[in-house]
Amino acid sequence: MPLNNNLNNKQCLGIEKTVLLEKGGAYTAAEITQQPEVWNDVLSLVTARREQITQFLGPLLYQKELRIILTGAGTSAFIGKCLAPLMLNTLRRRVEAIPTTDLVAGPEIYFQSDVPTLMVSFARSGSSPESLAAVNLANSLCKFIHHIIFTCNEQGELLLTSQSKTNVLALLLPHETHDRGFAMTSSFTSMLYSASLVFGLVSASPKNCQAMSLAAADVIERAMPLVQSLVSRQFKRVVYLGSNELRGLAEEAALKLLELTDGQIVASYDSPLGFRHGPKTIVNAQTLVVLFLSNHVYTRQYDLDLLRELQVDGKAGSVVALSAQGAHNDLEDNPNYFQIAGMDEANNLELALPYIVFAQIFAFWESLTLGITPDSPSVSGTVNRVVQGVNIYPLLNEVADVSGR
Repeated sequence: MPLNNNLNNKQCLGIEKTVLLEKGGAYTAAEITQQPEVWNDVLSLVTARREQITQFLGPLLYQKELRIILTGAGTSAFIGKCLAPLMLNTLRRRVEAIPTTDLVAGPEIYFQSDVPTLMVSFARSGSSPESLAAVNLANSLCKFIHHIIFTCNEQGELLLTSQSKTNVLALLLPHETHDRGFAMTSSFTSMLYSASLVFGLVSASPKNCQAMSLAAADVIERAMPLVQSLVSRQFKRVVYLGSNELRGLAEEAALKLLELTDGQIVASYDSPLGFRHGPKTIVNAQTLVVLFLSNHVYTRQYDLDLLRELQVDGKAGSVVALSAQGAHNDLEDNPNYFQIAGMDEANNLELALPYIVFAQIFAFWESLTLGITPDSPSVSGTVNRVVQGVNIYPLLNEVADVSGR
């Protein structure tokens, strides 16, 4: 199994296995490095179930009035934010990324009784209170409701309660994706990739999967000097920027750093165009800015404009540009330009996979350098791998009335 193989290697992410065990980072390190292998298993799983997927999804997508809600909590919610832009463009249907935390807090706002709805749930454990409550609320408030569930835990309540239901398609990903570390790494990329395959957003060819896997493996192999150099600078603030599909990825990258450093490093995110509208005030000499440059020809122009602007400003401690395109004047002037190998023709969802691996490695190294245990980074214990302390309240009659039921 990929996870066990990684744990048995002498080194992982440039660190001796014995050191990782001592510092409480063995699981997270292995789960980051296993991703290129796991994605091949994800492709095999989706390919094997393609007929069932088509039979379930085809009639739904045929309905022009279909509404698709992409949902999850925390990292799982960001999967939907990555998918939504390309799904809108590809499916030509109403697609919205709405976190379960919003759906549960305001069901009368988000659910529409008479609109045919497909709710797509992403859940590593499948046992968080909001994930279960969101599905139950959808079933209560929507007359025409179907579900697709992507999860990594065969014992998760979301999966177990969906069995034998004709309006539910559940995809249980390979067990290696059920990360044992606190932070979602391989679970995030595997759910993102599997959903991209299911909805036809990326090519399902083994060659395409191999290209992404090789690109990510190359990041793991080649990014270490840059990552270690950045970590040595001891930045107090880190900003991730990305456009469209990559904006959701920027949000995930920021959360990964915040989680693995136990909040000791301030991490934020935005789009390159949105960054100028106030959030740019965060930039000072202790700020690292990381740009996920788009492969989309039109969008990339705006990304490069901001890159030039940040370089001319000279206010940031450092600016890193991740790109799949070859270097040119805008990038050659940046000593921290990092090119993703073999992905110059990839769409942004395909590019998102090796991009986030870079951010995961950086967050992991920051965690270790700060003396935090990456596998369980919350020193106070107030933040948990599976969220705790959430009360789910019964739906009020007036809320049900407002929804039209």
